[in-house]
Amino acid sequence: MDRITVKDGTKIFYKDWGKGQPIVFSHGWPLSADDWDAQLLFFLNRGYRVIAHDRRGHGRSTQTGEGHDMDHYADDLAALTAHLDLRNAVHVGHSTGGGEVVHYLGRHGQSRVAKAAIISAVPPLMVKTPANPGGLPRKCSTVSRRSSRPIARNSIATFRRGRSMGSTGRAPNPQRPSSRTGGVRA
Repeated sequence: MDRITVKDGTKIFYKDWGKGQPIVFSHGWPLSADDWDAQLLFFLNRGYRVIAHDRRGHGRSTQTGEGHDMDHYADDLAALTAHLDLRNAVHVGHSTGGGEVVHYLGRHGQSRVAKAAIISAVPPLMVKTPANPGGLPRKCSTVSRRSSRPIARNSIATFRRGRSMGSTGRAPNPQRPSSRTGGVRA
């Protein structure tokens, strides 16, 4: 099994298959690298180098009670990227993995990164709160609480009119409620 040891002694398990432009997959909580296997095989068969790791405390990585924060996750990803000498990499992050990718870019820069795909992510908090005193004041936010309701309502209406693609790759039928919306009509 392939593992690297990061600076605090945590061992991070990873898969590294193929050759070509690297695509690095960061999983959500409480998953592991194995949850990306279908995507790994898809891109591997199309000539990419594919990498997925088990975040600390997950899967085959060290089951530690320490370091479960975005700084450690980003640093672990940076250590893996450096260890594998990845360049021009595409980073894909789902859920917590999306936050990990965004934090990695913010903390370590984009010199080794070609693109990032963030899927249903938990990005770092940007708004100033008692828990995030270094954030931006709410008045600087581009979407206030007041304006988010009409935006969400309009987005749902646009989706139902068939201007958005569903998971099948086809526009949803506006006459039939979607299981993804719970059958609720706008």
